[in-house]
Amino acid sequence: MPHISMVLTPGFQFLALGVQAAFELANALKQESYYTLSIASIDGGPVLSSSGFAVPTTKLSDLDTVDTLLLLAGLVPPPQQDEATLDTLRATARRARRVAGLCTGSFLLGQMGLLDGRRATTHWSYARQMRETFPHVRVEEDRIFINEGPVWTSAGLTAGLDLAVALVEKDLGRDMASAIARRLVMHHRRAGGQSQHSELLELAPSSDRIQKALIHAKAHLSNPLTVDELADVAALSPRQFSRAFRAETGQTPAKAVEQIRLDAARLMIEETRHSFDQIAQQAGFIDLRRMREAFMRQYGQPPQALRRQARAL
Repeated sequence: MPHISMVLTPGFQFLALGVQAAFELANALKQESYYTLSIASIDGGPVLSSSGFAVPTTKLSDLDTVDTLLLLAGLVPPPQQDEATLDTLRATARRARRVAGLCTGSFLLGQMGLLDGRRATTHWSYARQMRETFPHVRVEEDRIFINEGPVWTSAGLTAGLDLAVALVEKDLGRDMASAIARRLVMHHRRAGGQSQHSELLELAPSSDRIQKALIHAKAHLSNPLTVDELADVAALSPRQFSRAFRAETGQTPAKAVEQIRLDAARLMIEETRHSFDQIAQQAGFIDLRRMREAFMRQYGQPPQALRRQARAL
């Protein structure tokens, strides 16, 4: 019976506790207590969250067995922990089958020395800090989560739920993970290699007209998606549309369309077994060569390399 222990540090973000839902749902769907759960801390007792709510915890060293150790922190990276704290965390991690740092909790793994020589991720806004603080860690900020053997790290707080579902998939299979994702009303079960960024969120236009054109583009990737087509959707002349689009997004319509096509193609590469020719066609590229050129410009590697990375996670 795998025991999942969520370890809190002072100032942890309450949302991070939501990862327990993946394990709770696994129990419900299996109709048995496959997982047991605990909330722990170094000293035990109430731990204050960043929002001011205190959560009762068990002293970590009092736990008999821990299968999976989940380290939770706050909206900002935790300060350097004292050696006694790190020794306790290391001792528990050695006994556990696997350990994960959720969002800024990955900094705790770095302080424990568990990320040295490994690939790791964290929230994109703290990736540079992680890289500078832990020079022996291969930080990849554009990942939802990364699995390196027994060590897992995730991006922002909601990505912790993707990681938790992936842990369940390792234990109980893809069908169970998909069922949990549906119960949680997750848009889809995101693969670890998926980008932390959504192109539509990155563009963030201020007007409804430009937003409407972008939504149309995403929903009609097989169309040519010319300036004339998008301008017609936005009810603007092509010249007005191009000028407004660049002013609101900082990009030309053609560049934004390519980015949206890349977003769609990358997701299909990571989450389906479609051939690259099929993916190029569905994402709206003229042919596979054009898609490969776009991938090289954007990611510095071909589609085949991204598929290999996704399957390795």
